[in-house]
Amino acid sequence: MYLSQAPKGHRFPVSVISYAVWRYHRFNDSYRDIQEELAFRGIIVSHEAIRSWCIKFSAHFRGVIKKRETSPSDKWHLDEMTIKLKGIPYILWRAVDAHGNEIDIFIQKRRNKKAAIRFLTRLLGNNKAPRVIITDKLRSYIKPIRYLTPNTEHRSHKGLNNRAENAHQPTRRKEKCMIKFKTPQGVQRILSLMGKVRNIFSVDVGRYSKKARDRREQFRTALAIWNEAASQLTPA
Repeated sequence: MYLSQAPKGHRFPVSVISYAVWRYHRFNDSYRDIQEELAFRGIIVSHEAIRSWCIKFSAHFRGVIKKRETSPSDKWHLDEMTIKLKGIPYILWRAVDAHGNEIDIFIQKRRNKKAAIRFLTRLLGNNKAPRVIITDKLRSYIKPIRYLTPNTEHRSHKGLNNRAENAHQPTRRKEKCMIKFKTPQGVQRILSLMGKVRNIFSVDVGRYSKKARDRREQFRTALAIWNEAASQLTPA
């Protein structure tokens, strides 16, 4: 019922808007790609409208998924990658748990101790301190982890941190699709929802590790969470 209604101030129903937002954050599609996909189905909408939907509703979907997803494991992998925004290098900090679920991302201009403190403070504000934190050899992590999580074991080893490094790959693919990211705010907004969508539609579904029956069941669970968030876009 609610998915056939249009949110206030919009002429397209929630089912179309939620599909466009999901498609953009789940796959490496551009706004124009989604515009063409919808046109193939007889839905004529501009790429700018799709862009406005992603900007307007991404925080809502991210918030609902965050409330429904399971708590991260007690082993965290922290890593950082460099991305360029209009030729200026920025550092994207990322934390994933032992199962590959993305806990959070945070874009900053530096890779120093103050930046590490800000990132860890952000993580610990929403999650319980883990039993183990695994990082690479970046020395900026040492004192912040020691003082902010005194009971956590810190393992600093390049070869142990493949879990976080693998989580960077979807970001690189999205960056290539968009022909570079544009602004720090845009990167934070897009990648924050991308990570949450990937958690429930990819990691939890277990595309390569579960039986087909289990994958279908988990996908239905993920879709129910997404549709729950979509239904809240219209008044009761």
